[in-house]
Amino acid sequence: MRTNDVDAGFRPGALIWLAVATFSMGIDGYVLAGLLPQIATDLRVDAAAAGQLMSVFAVTGAVAGPLLGALTGRWERKSTIVLSLGVFVLGNLLVALAPTYFWAMTGRVISAVGGALLNAVIGSYVIARTPEQYRGRALALVMGGFLFATALGVPVGLVIGQADWRIPLYLVVGVGAAALVGILFKVPRLHLPPLSLRQALSPLTQPAILSVLLVPMGLMCASYLCFTYATLILEPRIGVGYPMIGALFGYGIVSLVGNFVSGRVTDRRGPVTVLTVIVATVLTAAVLGWAGLMLPGIAGAVAGMAWFLVSAFFNGGSGVAAQTRLAMMVAPAVAALVLALNNSAMMLGSGLGSALGGLALAMGAVPDQLLLVSGVVLAVTLVVQLATAAVHRRTPRAPVEAGEPPLGAVERV
Repeated sequence: MRTNDVDAGFRPGALIWLAVATFSMGIDGYVLAGLLPQIATDLRVDAAAAGQLMSVFAVTGAVAGPLLGALTGRWERKSTIVLSLGVFVLGNLLVALAPTYFWAMTGRVISAVGGALLNAVIGSYVIARTPEQYRGRALALVMGGFLFATALGVPVGLVIGQADWRIPLYLVVGVGAAALVGILFKVPRLHLPPLSLRQALSPLTQPAILSVLLVPMGLMCASYLCFTYATLILEPRIGVGYPMIGALFGYGIVSLVGNFVSGRVTDRRGPVTVLTVIVATVLTAAVLGWAGLMLPGIAGAVAGMAWFLVSAFFNGGSGVAAQTRLAMMVAPAVAALVLALNNSAMMLGSGLGSALGGLALAMGAVPDQLLLVSGVVLAVTLVVQLATAAVHRRTPRAPVEAGEPPLGAVERV
């Protein structure tokens, strides 16, 4: 049975299980970075080699996401979600049980492949199933699982991981398995029109889409340029240990709030306007934050935390607006590839940001000056955003082929 947009509505029940799946991905993506010494000791490798478990996950996901998003475009969406989540869970189970570094690395590659496809297909499912007036809120709900993991799941994982670094991975497996069961029973099936590989890859030939991808990449570059070295910026002012842990926890919570606020505002004002406000505000916060850090004593600490939390709020809301904007530019049938490209652009941006920040410090910059460097990146990003907004404020969504179902059409079991 098919239902139209009005019938489908905004039903959080099924989306909650997709959010649980993204929650498991959020824990997996960050928790191991805080347990590198334990991993290196247990697997008998040095810290640099242990760190490659994170690097290979990011690189594999960035490459595999767009490719798998295109190749699986003909598949039924629920089945694709179940398959990719199953691969993700099995990969993490292999890492948790790995007797050697080789098997841990193999498990990370497998989990990255599953996670990359899962991230793309969940976004495309939400976009295709949800009527346009609810799309921002639906994406915010699903993405909220990932952000909630960074705010709560990762700190909890780090605490329990002190006894054994494998325990957080069992947590990921358990949460992922629970999501798998919920998705099997609660998430409706969804068929989109079958596409040829050429049709599936068509977004790669559209300069408008490729230029829009520069915006989330620039935001992530500017964010990670400072976030990677946040301890160097804030610890001299707020203290080491628990104060810094509290600041990072606050960053995660405020990001989560920004995500949900962005979902509602995006539905009302449109993603182009929201993205413009986000880039401009984060740029302003970087410049004012740099100036505020020069203040002595408590004033400098307050200025530093204000910059940190304002950036958290608006960076947390950027993902919903970016995905919604891209979804408006393509048909639902090719959304998986476009959202995978968005994820790859964000991964590339975060990697570039960390590298650029490290290069600036190596060249003699003090940590506070990283805010100015990020401001330069944000200024360029704002120019790109304004230029693309002027030309493609609301690109009409042309069907890939005749007979495409209306947005929100689903096929129930």
